[in-house]
Amino acid sequence: MPIPNGGLITETNRQYYAGAQQFYITSAGVGQTFTSTFDTNLVFDNSDPASNGYNLNNFKIFTSPDANVWAELTPTSPTASTTGTTDNNAYGPGAAVTVTITANNTNVLAGMSLVDVSTGAVYGTVTSITGPTQFVCNLTVQIPVSTNLRFQFSSPWAMLSPNIITVNASLSIGTYLKIQLNENTLGESLGNYSYTRLNDVIDNFLIAYVGAGKLIPSVKRTDVIFHARRGLQEFSYDTLKSIKSAELGIPVSLSLQIPQDYVNYVRLAWVDKQGVLHTIQPAEKLTSRPYYTPAQDDAGIPTQDSNSNNLEVTSKVNAAWDANDPRNISGAYTEQYSEANIYWQGYYNGALGQRYGLQPQTSQKNGWFEIDERKGTFNFTSELANKVIVLEYISDGNSYDLDLRIPKLAEEALYAHIIHAILSTSANVQEYVVRRFKQERSAKLRNAKIRLSNLKLDQMIQTMRGKSKWLKY
Repeated sequence: MPIPNGGLITETNRQYYAGAQQFYITSAGVGQTFTSTFDTNLVFDNSDPASNGYNLNNFKIFTSPDANVWAELTPTSPTASTTGTTDNNAYGPGAAVTVTITANNTNVLAGMSLVDVSTGAVYGTVTSITGPTQFVCNLTVQIPVSTNLRFQFSSPWAMLSPNIITVNASLSIGTYLKIQLNENTLGESLGNYSYTRLNDVIDNFLIAYVGAGKLIPSVKRTDVIFHARRGLQEFSYDTLKSIKSAELGIPVSLSLQIPQDYVNYVRLAWVDKQGVLHTIQPAEKLTSRPYYTPAQDDAGIPTQDSNSNNLEVTSKVNAAWDANDPRNISGAYTEQYSEANIYWQGYYNGALGQRYGLQPQTSQKNGWFEIDERKGTFNFTSELANKVIVLEYISDGNSYDLDLRIPKLAEEALYAHIIHAILSTSANVQEYVVRRFKQERSAKLRNAKIRLSNLKLDQMIQTMRGKSKWLKY
């Protein structure tokens, strides 16, 4: 349906797909307000694109005479500004200076700034209107003779209350105004219907499970918040869709910082020209980054500096690994020749993988990575320099507001987790009751894992079509 009709969906199709909410102006004037009904809260800092705070907004405001051609509402747009030329007098400075322009202009409004069209200098502010050509102004800088002025609102619109836009500029009857979400904001909101917010889960839990005549007669909201966050954190590790990914380039230093919300890695893979991922293997079975490298004397005793702290030296393990040619481990030496612009490989290259004693664990050419826990970095072998990689990693679901979402397929499991957590830490609750809800938690968590595994019958059929192929060892 194009518009909400009383269900859970509160956005129109245009709001969801285009990130736009349109209003029709039924009365002229300044100070009109418009209420956003997006599921996404509006973020506002400044309405002047020339200010740094404007980039913090997650939306823009547009106006149009016909809802076809739109112009952004800025201090210099026609809707929020007008022009005029002063007469042969110089004005100001002063707190109540009457300024005269050479032609009638009824679009000049109180609160507008007086700006020099040529230089951009700001002379002051209009405080009141005395006629179509005369205005009382508070001038901080003298206006020269016959100056071309632009009267404009420094803030043509503002958000004085959450999700309520107040337009300082004058809007005409029969025109249109549009709230347009930024592209990245719209992208983050798409698909949100499959999730429910953690705050909604907490509110629903307090309504449905806490109160007189219920299993939990009373509980503090802070306790529910704690157990809900802990449940979200635990679910993120093996149940929820909490895997994040980042496309990164490996610099010549062969080192990348660990993401801020990183808990554990899922996979690191480099990308070839066709966009295919090649898994980079962990080097934890081959080497490791020492956390400490203390300097030692001839007796092997660590030495200290003048502040009694252990001196440290450059790690020989790290130096040896960084200088290593990965082919020394994988055995991937090849014979390659280029004759008459024809790429040719010798027999030895084709025989790779057939040598006696080859270890499958190390016989790969996708490179290696290791984690330096002390410096908080991923480190790679030399053949991965300047390659593009995809890092897939797990977060705990609590790092950002966008993470505090629970798939609706796992909502019931989170309720069961909170109930069990509260009952198991409460006094005078029979053990069989705690055990009952522990079993219920396990059952609902298992159901959530099955639901979120996203198994599709068609995919299983396609995979099973190869069941008759011979397996070679």
